[in-house]
Amino acid sequence: MSREELNKRYYHLPNEIMQLGLSVGEIAVYNYLKYCEDRKTYQCYPSYRKIGEALSISKKTVYKYVKSLEKKQLISTEHTTVTLKSGKKQNGNLLYTIRPIQDATDFYYEKQMYELEKKSREQEALEKLRKFEQKHPEMNELEWLI
Repeated sequence: MSREELNKRYYHLPNEIMQLGLSVGEIAVYNYLKYCEDRKTYQCYPSYRKIGEALSISKKTVYKYVKSLEKKQLISTEHTTVTLKSGKKQNGNLLYTIRPIQDATDFYYEKQMYELEKKSREQEALEKLRKFEQKHPEMNELEWLI
């Protein structure tokens, strides 16, 4: 079987997908989008209904996971329109683009660094407050709040 034939029959998930703290549902939706994607354009456009049927979850749940995958920089979506035979335009399915995995890993690690820095600042503030309270035992919480 040629490489091109293999690419049509199989798809790959990046190893990093397991390091991003995704839920089972997020992994399932991402996996389905990878299954559907055009391997040259990295795009696909299954409906929420079709994804839900394939994964045995509701359209509302698919929507939730799609939004989460977007926030985590794994996919991007665009609204599409279709023109009916009558000439009337209506909304089509979303066009999904599978983003480079590096975008998602960079975002994930940046978010983790932000959270660590935030915790560090909180700890520093608590330590300063503790030292202040040791120096000024006469101050009580009520005086601080006023």
